[in-house]
Amino acid sequence: GTDNIKESMRNVFYHVGMWFAMMAVLFISVKNSIQYLSKGKIENDHNAEEAVKVGLFFGVLGILTGMFWAKFTWGAGTPLWSAHGWWANDPNLNGALVSMLIYFAYMILRSAIEDEDKKARTAAVYNIFAFVMLVVFIGVLPKISDTGIHPGKQDSNIAFGGGGMSSQMRMIFWPALMGWMMLGVWITNLKIRIR
Repeated sequence: GTDNIKESMRNVFYHVGMWFAMMAVLFISVKNSIQYLSKGKIENDHNAEEAVKVGLFFGVLGILTGMFWAKFTWGAGTPLWSAHGWWANDPNLNGALVSMLIYFAYMILRSAIEDEDKKARTAAVYNIFAFVMLVVFIGVLPKISDTGIHPGKQDSNIAFGGGGMSSQMRMIFWPALMGWMMLGVWITNLKIRIR
């Protein structure tokens, strides 16, 4: 596992960046939901919905890049299309999946309510709940869990300055994170303007 992760470390620029973009966009979404609940402007509800769509896009990309990374790190040597290695019982991976399912439920909830005001109010409250659960599932629970094979669990976090990333890679990593977050915000702004 460790030798394989060193070879595939370049994926950190994409995989982690996509998660940061997702978090930035979902923060915009929850901010708009809070504004809707306090001011009652329907534009805030629409903005929140568009941000969730973009956040889901980056979240699904993050899960997919993570699955491929896991396959070639932890499932190396297994046939490409075998189930082994595509998903590991890891708190980070499981939390990310549960978080995405919670946000998919947000979209289903929105489509199930026809009354515009009731839909906006219900979706805003649910969106706040979803964001709190996202923070718990990908930020808190993996940190307090003793299990897991995700990088950074057994030793210092490779991506954030631990034992596996050189200073040259960090010079690319931090601007890449900013770039991904700016891309997510830009796409969200485009979707809001189109709507």
